[in-house]
Amino acid sequence: MIIKIPFRGLDRTEGTEDAPDKILEALKEIWLSEEGKKPYFDSEEVKVYLSDIDKSLANIEKESENLLKKARERNDRTIFLGGDHSISYATVKAFLKQNPGAGLIIFDSHADLMPTLPSPVHEDWLRSLIEQKILDPSRLRIVGLQNIDEEEKKFADLHKIKTISAKQIFAEGIQEICDSLMETARAWPALYISVDIDVVDPAHAPAVAYPEPGGLSSRELLYFLQRLALLKNFTVADIVEIIPKKDVNGITTKLGAKILSELL
Repeated sequence: MIIKIPFRGLDRTEGTEDAPDKILEALKEIWLSEEGKKPYFDSEEVKVYLSDIDKSLANIEKESENLLKKARERNDRTIFLGGDHSISYATVKAFLKQNPGAGLIIFDSHADLMPTLPSPVHEDWLRSLIEQKILDPSRLRIVGLQNIDEEEKKFADLHKIKTISAKQIFAEGIQEICDSLMETARAWPALYISVDIDVVDPAHAPAVAYPEPGGLSSRELLYFLQRLALLKNFTVADIVEIIPKKDVNGITTKLGAKILSELL
């Protein structure tokens, strides 16, 4: 099941609301996944209110709960298409209500642990979940980290949040890092994977709000996701932060579609 959530919370991510439809349009050009499977799916769309963050997140959470129950009954995976990363505050919250003790793996160049604002946005959504005791930080991994604020680092150190930087992946080897990640994730009762496309180097994915040179290649990200997708406890993912109007020859949107086809 694919759930479109065309929402963005701050002006810097304006345009991410166009991504869900553009990704599905690009998906039509992918005949088979790299495993030789045809991506069959149903799609739904969650109603959002671009002028009201709190109202949008409340409705995303409510509708996500219902749709996740429906997907579970059908034994389907669920992929949320954003939108900016603030949608994950609501979708992860809905997921954890139904899967106590579950774990979260985030692919992101940024930690999203900035001091919280009155309403969760893409810069602090993860910190909000931790501060509200919704997410256990011991069941969290941030992969591909490149640029972290001093305040975010203090928070991460305080809560013993485990991060894997892009530098570590290069130095220690992607296979070894992925093996360790899978061993950890396999022990969780359920797994949610969040993919912020800016974890990929802007040479491969330029259409983002916060490009960070030196990120993963598109193939490296696909390697991680193809292996993690083999885990039986992997049931939910999101793909966020693509801004189609900033794209070059549609390559970022096409990468989003490629990721989607591999996760399905």
